[in-house]
Amino acid sequence: MANSTDFISPESCFSLPDLFLERVSRSPDSVAYRHFSSSRKGWLDLTWQEMLTLAKRWRNGLKNENLSVGDRVAIMLPNCPEWILFEQAALSLGLIVVPLYANDRPESIAYILEDTKSRIVILPGNAYWGRLAPALTGITSLQKIITIDLCWTDGKNNSLVCLDDWLPPADNSPGGYTPTTHETATIVYTSGTTGPPKGVMLSHMNILDNCYFGLQRMAVYPEDKFLSFLPLSHMLERTAGYYLPMMAGSTVAFARSIPDLGEDMLTEQPTVLVAVPRIFERIHSEIKRKLTAKPAIAVALFEKAVSVGWNQFEYTQGRAPWSVSFLILPFLDRLIGAKIRDKFGGHLRIIITGGAPLSGDISKLFLGLGLPLYQGYGLTETSPVISVNTREDNDPNGVGTPLQGIEVRSGPGDELLVRGHCVMQGYWKNQQATAETIDPDGWLHTGDRATIQKNGHIRITGRLKEILVLSNGEKVAPADMEMAIAMDPLFEHTMIIGEARPFLTLVSVLNEHLWKQLAEELSVPDDESSLMLAEVEDAVLKRVEIQLAHFPGYAFVKHAILSLSPWTVENGLLTPTLKLKRKIIEKRLKEQIKKTYTIL
Repeated sequence: MANSTDFISPESCFSLPDLFLERVSRSPDSVAYRHFSSSRKGWLDLTWQEMLTLAKRWRNGLKNENLSVGDRVAIMLPNCPEWILFEQAALSLGLIVVPLYANDRPESIAYILEDTKSRIVILPGNAYWGRLAPALTGITSLQKIITIDLCWTDGKNNSLVCLDDWLPPADNSPGGYTPTTHETATIVYTSGTTGPPKGVMLSHMNILDNCYFGLQRMAVYPEDKFLSFLPLSHMLERTAGYYLPMMAGSTVAFARSIPDLGEDMLTEQPTVLVAVPRIFERIHSEIKRKLTAKPAIAVALFEKAVSVGWNQFEYTQGRAPWSVSFLILPFLDRLIGAKIRDKFGGHLRIIITGGAPLSGDISKLFLGLGLPLYQGYGLTETSPVISVNTREDNDPNGVGTPLQGIEVRSGPGDELLVRGHCVMQGYWKNQQATAETIDPDGWLHTGDRATIQKNGHIRITGRLKEILVLSNGEKVAPADMEMAIAMDPLFEHTMIIGEARPFLTLVSVLNEHLWKQLAEELSVPDDESSLMLAEVEDAVLKRVEIQLAHFPGYAFVKHAILSLSPWTVENGLLTPTLKLKRKIIEKRLKEQIKKTYTIL
């Protein structure tokens, strides 16, 4: 538990803007945020008092728009101080904030803006507006589109305005609207992997309590520095990487971009990092790829460092005996582990990962190298954290135990059911979906299959709707197979198909660099047409078989559909949180899939 006089409890604030004001009051001169200024070519600090001064200007700007309590305003910005300022100003006026992913498709953004009847939207610059404008034709609710950089008006849209022109002087008049604990603070749209996204309504209480009980599980202090790079439109980052550090009095540094993440870690030396498994999968694949070019002795030393480090981790957790091999760990750590940790800035003491399952092998590698990795679990619908591992009780095969005040139990089909302060108010304008998700007794049906162990730990075993049933009746969890296959860095993206079909097929995008190596080994051209060759498919399936060695015999992949064209958010094959849009991928590859399953 966090023991600090700067720690703010829910009893000290009744809404999210109350939390902000309380933080300013307690530590006005402490650094709240750090951000990189391209114009000044360096990192700049903003104290809590400076943030309040700026927030008053933003609040006055929104007041001048003559909005009513409960109106929706949308924000589509990268992580930056302006994201915080816009949201705090909006919440203090009783407005409901609708976060948007800056990398989402224009059609998805238009759907959300229309569904919420948002009155204001703020964008990074005119380039974004130019991309969005065709999709927003006919949306009459928008009265103002604000851009924060690259500002110029096109003369065609009177609603378009530059931030510098829109921001008035600060309004220092007393009083104003104060939201109550149970009012809706935000509508957050789910990724929509299987259909149109649904708007999750979360109250001030939902988020405040989730932060508070999260801090009871994982101690965070004013001296901590978070590096924020997961989009603030993602509830994991918003709760754990924005409001939680505000509650604890920590500093947040906004990373410039994913490509700059490595350099930002070295520069900012964070102590806390919040991420999704895809980040660790990429790092793991890169490490494995580089090892292929190393001499055998270097590979052996690396594997020994991971193995001994992992065994010591298990020993500290009380799950393994002491071993004499621990005596060489300091040497191995200086040689291997410390160098890897230095690439993360060298000061990390907490790494939280959630949003999707993380492979046990990847957890073993990072924990074995001394990185403090804690897997958690949650949903947008639960504000989002349901459970998380802790320093003293860290089982990477699961997602920890529920936070205080959260009940869990198993439902039909081993579905995990959740009840407590974290559960959403419901889906925006969708009573039917709300009733299907939250039963009359208040239990939220997660859609995830899970086992709850005697010690309270939760293990997620798959998605109910993603179970494949082959034509012979055998049932397969594709996500487990996909994670296992992805441990081979050759595979950039993986998807298993086979519903109501006689066998399983792998649909995959290959890593371009490793594909060229494989093509050379097979003496075939390294262009995409070679992916159709039988010898290439055979070589790929042999590698798949190695990764699936521990799966049941019926979990056998018979064919592979291969590509070098990445699956991205922009081409509509991934959600903004980088999850597979399975139905759309299958639809795009309809003819290839049909050919694969054609019986000759």
